[in-house]
Amino acid sequence: MAITFADTHAHLYAEQFNSDRHIIIQKAINADVRYLFLPNIDSTTTPLLHDLITDYSRQCFGMMGLHPCHVQPHTYLQEIEKVKKLLFEKPYPYVAVGEIGIDLYWDKTTFLLQKEVFIQQLQWAKVLNLPVSVHCRESFNEVMECIEHVQDGSLRGIIHCFTGNIQEAQRVINAGFMIGIGGVITFKKSQSLRDAVAQTPLENIVLETDSPYLAPEPYRGKRNEPSYIPIIAATVARIKNYTITEVALQTTQNALRIFSVSC
Repeated sequence: MAITFADTHAHLYAEQFNSDRHIIIQKAINADVRYLFLPNIDSTTTPLLHDLITDYSRQCFGMMGLHPCHVQPHTYLQEIEKVKKLLFEKPYPYVAVGEIGIDLYWDKTTFLLQKEVFIQQLQWAKVLNLPVSVHCRESFNEVMECIEHVQDGSLRGIIHCFTGNIQEAQRVINAGFMIGIGGVITFKKSQSLRDAVAQTPLENIVLETDSPYLAPEPYRGKRNEPSYIPIIAATVARIKNYTITEVALQTTQNALRIFSVSC
């Protein structure tokens, strides 16, 4: 059986890929990472995002949203209006609303604005019947409270870069979401996350890189890329006592189902 992987979160438009973006995509394909899901950040990343999902329509699938770190008092109204226009006018085939959420690591002063914009984008996702890709750095409880508040059974998505414990993983699942597992699972000091993955059904897990960030071992500290997904998959397979083929099959199926992408 051929192995096919999905990277559910990769920033391939980032400047770190300016010199070899097309080579990186081909490396991913050669590594059997055939599905690349690209979250938006703000209006500065949108043009290249659109280029990628146009040029690689069978490999790259785009999302549209405003990242919480780019929710700033002087620009957020213009930025969120651009997101709304693109989502509802649909000039491109977006498969999700993202990357959205709350980040209390970089700037706590914008929390109320972040929360407002996050909830607004969650509501748009419900109206459009699209999943969401959620960022929750040092804000797990705040993010989950927003999701649980608006959840009516129609909201679905992924908690991107999940690094929590089993209780937090269960809360995500109870809310109708999946957990996105990336390179952190390969780090030596990730035992709590490994325990959570060990006890979480594979049906509730998707794989991601967050390229160019958070490269797995043995590339930690270097530029991450989608071709490293098999390393993450192999770690999940060891933790859960599955074969890498089983992990690839189920997690890719999960990704394609949540993003409504056909094989």
